[in-house]
Amino acid sequence: MMPIRSIAGSLLLAATLGLVACGGATDVSTSEPPAAEEMAAAPDAAELTPVKFTLSWLFQAVDAPLAIALENGYFAEEGLDVTYERGFGSADSITKIAAGQYDIGEGDMYSMIEFNEQNPDNQLVAVAIKFNRSPFVIVTKAESGIDSPTELEGSNLAAPAGDGPRRLWPVLAKEVGAKADSVEWTNVEPQLRESLLAQGNADGISCFSISCLPVLHQKLGLPPDDLNVFYYNDHGLDLYGNALIVRKDFLEENPEVVQGFVAAYLRGLKEALADPEAALAVVTEVADDELFDVAIESERMAIATERLYTSPEVDTMGLGGVDPDRLAATIDQVVEGFGLANTPSVEEVFDGSALPPQEERML
Repeated sequence: MMPIRSIAGSLLLAATLGLVACGGATDVSTSEPPAAEEMAAAPDAAELTPVKFTLSWLFQAVDAPLAIALENGYFAEEGLDVTYERGFGSADSITKIAAGQYDIGEGDMYSMIEFNEQNPDNQLVAVAIKFNRSPFVIVTKAESGIDSPTELEGSNLAAPAGDGPRRLWPVLAKEVGAKADSVEWTNVEPQLRESLLAQGNADGISCFSISCLPVLHQKLGLPPDDLNVFYYNDHGLDLYGNALIVRKDFLEENPEVVQGFVAAYLRGLKEALADPEAALAVVTEVADDELFDVAIESERMAIATERLYTSPEVDTMGLGGVDPDRLAATIDQVVEGFGLANTPSVEEVFDGSALPPQEERML
């Protein structure tokens, strides 16, 4: 597989050339215009079922599956009129999905487990996996001499108090044989986290790789070789990343809607993985925002393509699903790390009934 830096370079070059060639608007369509009979068969807008979707954060390159499904009309083919809004973190998006502000949304499945325990009468469930591997990391400078998670003992780490990787540090420490309570944590606002590391005011930070690494590399001048990145997935916590989440009652009452959304979304994901450069161009066009940083987003897309979307599990099982044994093991770890009273079953956390047939989800 192409190294991250090479992928990012290719994505940035392709996106830049596309923007120059099109005078600021990127047209990635190369197919012939649809035949008249195909146009006639397209669903009428009045016949589409409206679906409100929330992202977990800002609209970014990693939202290429959604962008492609919107731009290419895949949701409409499923009879859906999908609109979306930005999110403000998994905890916020999960709460709003549960409140009915959105029909479907993206968020951290493990944070959903905690929400479900606290809200037994308003249960949520994951219906498809976006990231097969978690973006949870701890990052240190190479010059620090901290070359493994075990060597984090006695260090000072910085992160917001509710940061997911920070909350699971005790479980990671247990897995690697480190003393969890030997680490001193500094509370920091999310936008200041990377600066603390760059300025030497913290030995390391916990974060989402797709959020902190592009900033460290491109905004703060720390190239990849100057950093050590410890993915939780590589050190005993084989967590899944973000998932598509719905209310259980919404799934029960609207199975066709959820099935259609998941099918269109995974179709967009397959196309994004087949051609990340074209996917980035679609996202750039849909974003239509002068603040959209193509260089940052190209690296974000490269990290996700290399580390998050796929794994050997996806090669054998296809996109969107889970390995029940793997999910059960990570549920146990998160229950321990979050200090939850109950351990939900795999079926209570993930419902695969909305997934397309496996052959349609294979890469």
